[in-house]
Amino acid sequence: METINDYDTEEPLTSTVRPATRSTITVRVIKSFAYRNVKSWVFHDIDLTKTTIRELMELMNQVILSNSLFRPFKTSKFDTLKLYTKAHGAKTMNLTINMEDDQLLILKELDKTLYEYGVENETEISYFKMADYLEFKANPAEKW
Repeated sequence: METINDYDTEEPLTSTVRPATRSTITVRVIKSFAYRNVKSWVFHDIDLTKTTIRELMELMNQVILSNSLFRPFKTSKFDTLKLYTKAHGAKTMNLTINMEDDQLLILKELDKTLYEYGVENETEISYFKMADYLEFKANPAEKW
């Protein structure tokens, strides 16, 4: 269980001010890498210690299907989650996706919790189709 040492209330960073059981994360849904077609969704009060990768993907699929903001995304089938950035961490130069450290940053094991992957409060996670990502990574040309 969490203790007071797991988050800091005196000189807090946004990544440590909330416990892992009530975190805020942003999921960046990427429809097109070349055209930088990205839409973000913020989840509040997510329990990182219990929410699995599979559950987060199901939650995001429900949002895509039920929210009109994601109408252009409904025809795409997303299958991969990858850490984009953590609060107060280094940001990538690519505005669409972090193309570094695929082995470390792609969340492959669907039954692992977000906490087991090191997800913290205010983490941003990309959600995309792996085939599109591999194609873009082979030729990272942006078209606009």
